Amino acid sequence: MTATGAVWRNWGRTEQVRPVRVERPASAEAVQRAVLAAAAAGLAIKPVGAGHSFTGIAVAPGVQLDLDDVSGVVDADVAAGRVTLGAGTRLHRLPELLAPYGLALQNMGDIDRQSIAGATSTGTHGTGIGFGGLATQIVSAKLVTGTGELITVSETERPELLPAVRLGLGALGVLVELELQLAPRFVLHAEERPEPLTEVLACWEQRVRGADHFEFYWFPHTEVAMTKTNTRLPGDAPRHPLGKVSRWLDDELLANGVYRGVCALGTAAPGVIPFFARQVEKLQGSRDFADFSPSVFVTNRTVRFREMEYAIPLAAVPEALAEVRALIERKGWRISFPVEVRAAAADDNWLSTAYGRESGYIAVHRYFREDQREYFAAVEDIMRAHDGRPHWGKMHTQDASSLRELYPRFDDFLAVRDELDPERRFRNPYLDRVLGA
Repeated sequence: MTATGAVWRNWGRTEQVRPVRVERPASAEAVQRAVLAAAAAGLAIKPVGAGHSFTGIAVAPGVQLDLDDVSGVVDADVAAGRVTLGAGTRLHRLPELLAPYGLALQNMGDIDRQSIAGATSTGTHGTGIGFGGLATQIVSAKLVTGTGELITVSETERPELLPAVRLGLGALGVLVELELQLAPRFVLHAEERPEPLTEVLACWEQRVRGADHFEFYWFPHTEVAMTKTNTRLPGDAPRHPLGKVSRWLDDELLANGVYRGVCALGTAAPGVIPFFARQVEKLQGSRDFADFSPSVFVTNRTVRFREMEYAIPLAAVPEALAEVRALIERKGWRISFPVEVRAAAADDNWLSTAYGRESGYIAVHRYFREDQREYFAAVEDIMRAHDGRPHWGKMHTQDASSLRELYPRFDDFLAVRDELDPERRFRNPYLDRVLGA
């Protein structure tokens, strides 16, 4: 299906574009035809997922590919724990799609609106020092190259390309299928509680290494970290899910409804933010529950925001966060959104933020109606001083010259790009900046 392009906006309202046209292919062959047609017309072509990246990575000024019809389970090998998915499959559909096979993603972030191809191509990750980002679960991929060729990259076919293709930023081709190595369906026992921030930072590595999944949120202007510790249990373990009323009160009324009002008020009157942050500190209580993993990993978020996240060496997290805290106090800023802190295992994907090192992640946010530039720029300076690597789908100012210094295999990735997209059919302004034209 082809249509004249309307204005496309991403979720965070940081990017918008009016494509020349929008195409909605339903098969790999249709994707090939779309790529060849774009080439004949001299247009760039880009697939778009859910638009949850805050950067311009999915912006398509030429031909925008909507892959919603390239979705669902293509094949499954239950014995091997592997499932092949259409690239446009949304993460929130996976619990239903994978349940018949008794399988689940090995790890997830806290948002599940993205497509599987978009999430892996931008380096989406969860938390847990024993687990890499979503892209580490890819064992095989089918993609259409810039010349319109459909190729397979796997452990047995062109395996040398797998570390590039798993996390390819949309620069190497249009993914149409992804085969994932999954885990048997499992239960997570969740323990959420407020703790003194200084104590959490003092034993940061111990907490990370002592849990399957550990993370915390810190609301600026408070002394408390909201910690989340998740322990993996077998799929037949007893479940004690949150009650509907409890989940609605905590995750909908307070975290979304009331919080949206606080953010809106803070935009008009920033001086009220510290007061409300301290009320949140008092209201935050402990929760203890157990449920299937997606219900624990994922939180419904409807308050629109903008985000920047950096990966730094795991041990550097306490010092870096202390510097962010001192920065906010020194500047007198009123920050209504919490700072999120997570961890992930080292991996071997060339453009992974965790390439070759165990990583801690510090993410800062601002309400989408606030000007984030000064805050983000100052925090970015701190992260860069700690050899930070920016999340590809979240706001940052780095370019190819600075990123080359952070990624040992950066030029190897560019060589693969030269091979698979020699005419830069998949380029856009963001990729020109971070990879070079």
